[in-house]
Amino acid sequence: MGIVITVTSGKGGVGKSTTTANLAVGLANLGQRVVAIDFDIGLRNLDMILGLENRIVYDVVDVMEGRCNLTQALINDKKSKSLYFLPASQTKDKDILSKEKVKKLIDTLKESFDIVMIDSPAGIESGFEHSIFLADKAMIVSTPDVSSVRDADRVIGIIDAKSEKAKNGEEVEKYVIINRLKPEMVEAGNMLSIDDVLSILALPLIGVVPDDEDIITSTNIGTPIINKDKSLSAESYRRIARRILGEEVEFMDFTAKKGLLASLKGLFK
Repeated sequence: MGIVITVTSGKGGVGKSTTTANLAVGLANLGQRVVAIDFDIGLRNLDMILGLENRIVYDVVDVMEGRCNLTQALINDKKSKSLYFLPASQTKDKDILSKEKVKKLIDTLKESFDIVMIDSPAGIESGFEHSIFLADKAMIVSTPDVSSVRDADRVIGIIDAKSEKAKNGEEVEKYVIINRLKPEMVEAGNMLSIDDVLSILALPLIGVVPDDEDIITSTNIGTPIINKDKSLSAESYRRIARRILGEEVEFMDFTAKKGLLASLKGLFK
């Protein structure tokens, strides 16, 4: 039986869908059978990041409403053959989802996949609650700024109150991914440090991804950066995927004094 990992943030625009895509690919590359689900009903973009937008025929709402079966809707990734994708509906309203239908879908997927990875919508409305309801683990993505961290903190409280595990007296495993870190801005005091973020959220860190213009390029061409050689952000995602599977992996040094270029040379020399 597979596990459910929800990638969430509360705040939009922090790189949640990019994180979902790269981690899904990374986990598939590590031998896991993965299905990535876009729960951002009406505003999907995980399909474009994965480069699968032209292969969509049916979506998650079609499956739950019985217009097609699961096999018809699932899309196999072009390169990672153990990765599958279930797109969100582009035309339906997010209120169309129900907990009963979501639970039936997720339970079915858990029978066939090692990891069910859910890309949560931004905000804390019904679509968000559906995405965190059945989570076994939650990856809280935050950029190192006050508003993003504040929203992430609120999301943590909702997960602890409204997930199925919470209702059963259990706890969802929660981890922080700090995205778009700029060491020079941290050093200058213009961006929260890793320690600042962790002291506010009081959760274990599972990864730090540096700010990287190549991520924008990879997103635009539908090729997740995790497969790129000699990329600090790609290596960051690869290490996060390994940590998700329980491996102890050293964190890279993103201090301004060392510099990203020096980190890159040291990592790939």
